[in-house]
Amino acid sequence: GFMVAVPEHPGSNKQQVQALLEGIGRDVAEPVEFLDRPLDVQFLLNALQNLAQSDERFRGKLDATRAAIIGQSFGGYTSLAAAGAPLDFASLRQKCSQQLNTTLNFSLVLQCQALRQPSAQYQLADSRIKAAIAINPITSALFSPASLAQLQTPVMIVSGSDDVVAPALSEQIEPFTHLTTPQRYLALIKNSNHFSTIAPAPADESSPIPQLQGLEGPAPDLARAYIKVLSLVFMDVYLKGESSLKGYLSPAGAATLSQSPLPLSIATVLPEKGLIPKDSPP
Repeated sequence: GFMVAVPEHPGSNKQQVQALLEGIGRDVAEPVEFLDRPLDVQFLLNALQNLAQSDERFRGKLDATRAAIIGQSFGGYTSLAAAGAPLDFASLRQKCSQQLNTTLNFSLVLQCQALRQPSAQYQLADSRIKAAIAINPITSALFSPASLAQLQTPVMIVSGSDDVVAPALSEQIEPFTHLTTPQRYLALIKNSNHFSTIAPAPADESSPIPQLQGLEGPAPDLARAYIKVLSLVFMDVYLKGESSLKGYLSPAGAATLSQSPLPLSIATVLPEKGLIPKDSPP
């Protein structure tokens, strides 16, 4: 019951990563991509709305005014920005000046590239987005607590405990605590990493990125299955209004899905600092 559109983001796509790995590119992504990616989403929704009116194949079947967005890594940032969290250049400048030279957080290097764009109040949010899922998003410097608090769209953040590219604590767990929307969820996949949920290249893919293959950690098929189930339920609840499925978006619901070697947990609130038992899992 869902139509899926998968946009290409020139400047931060596979070709850009391949160029970097081959030594012919300087950046993981062009700095302008922090603006262009959410704007690509706006452009796509405009195009889909036009199709719904002009193309008989989509007339009466496509409602681009009620859309959801799913993104992973840089796409996770894109999801949150398009759903309503504004860039905070003051926070970004402060964190990059204080932490960039001492951090082991690789994602901070990418986030600080956004400082090469002029500081301004960019309009990156799109009110047509009614639900957002951010998988392994990069967030800690790009969004301040105040900007995350502005995000009122239902949001699910997915985190991997073994993610060394976008570490769970700084990039997903702490930012999650700043969300104020009542419809917020944090899904933690223990023992998964930054690449666990990424689908393998199709068999007919002419130029996969070999350097990224084999880095998915244990049981990537299980991690991808979690995403399929959680995203479908999330969209059913928040796009179709099927509230009876909300139970799956809960700690008890996660327990029914959870399997070894990737235990799954879901939280809607986190304990205050100092209240987490020392023997609790991360």
